[in-house]
Amino acid sequence: MTATLTTPAPGRTGGRKRRTKVHHKGAIFAFVVPFGVLFAAFYLVPIGYAIVQSTLVVEREGTFGKATEVFGGLQQYALVFQNAPFWRSVGRVLLFGVVQVPVMLGLALLFALLLDSPLVKGKKFFRLAFFVPYAVPGVIAAIMWGFLFSPDLSPFTALTQNVHFLSADLVLWSIANVVTWVFVGYNMLIIYSSLLAIPTEVYEAARLDGASQARIAWSIKIPMVRPAIVLTAIFSIIGTLQLLAEPQVFRSFSSAVTSTFTPNMTVYATSSIPNFNLAAAFSVVLALATFVLSFTFLKFTQRKDAS
Repeated sequence: MTATLTTPAPGRTGGRKRRTKVHHKGAIFAFVVPFGVLFAAFYLVPIGYAIVQSTLVVEREGTFGKATEVFGGLQQYALVFQNAPFWRSVGRVLLFGVVQVPVMLGLALLFALLLDSPLVKGKKFFRLAFFVPYAVPGVIAAIMWGFLFSPDLSPFTALTQNVHFLSADLVLWSIANVVTWVFVGYNMLIIYSSLLAIPTEVYEAARLDGASQARIAWSIKIPMVRPAIVLTAIFSIIGTLQLLAEPQVFRSFSSAVTSTFTPNMTVYATSSIPNFNLAAAFSVVLALATFVLSFTFLKFTQRKDAS
């Protein structure tokens, strides 16, 4: 890559300009290569390894013969599509996402609008207070909420002994509560940063037209931060299908959370058997499903923006 500088020819003023090429190949190489190496080592290579492993099957000579891996084509994928617990776990997290993601993003948008409102005082305190839960590791947050939901351990026994938060009917929504509590602040900051980028002249023009703060929020702020909302929604869709830490911790508190409660838990349990080839096939199918769902949502929102 080269950059071009234009300088006037020596001894002449206002004459034809001479172009001088300045080379930056060394700087480009220095910046790109470290990223490329890490990207390949920790992203491309693991993906390729998982795809290769998903095409292998284990064969033995006799009952106790030596196990060898041979190419099996799509045999592992056939097992994936025949695995009912895996698809039940996919349906479970999809139900989780349909309810939890809109609630979480709705709260994040509400908090961002409140922080951006000139009527709210103590913005620095509330911005920190809303974000603090995200600073708590997900495992720690799940343990904390698990104790709060446990009928025998919670300090709110009058509530937890009457409302069984860890039962089969409610444990999914108890996990949703943990995820919402942790990630509302993170999504709020993304939306709030987008609100800060809106020119103040837009607000001044709206106020001159007699618009109230509620009208400005509904007609100006929310439409202008739509790209940020779409971005947080895509992140949330990906995170929903990858749900692992919170339900894994809740297994210690509730027998309703099985080893196949979510797709990632199914992958983890399968690899612990160990059946790495089937676990790799689960992972590839889950990755493709995540890509398709995220891409479909993105295209849907872009089509609505264009219409």
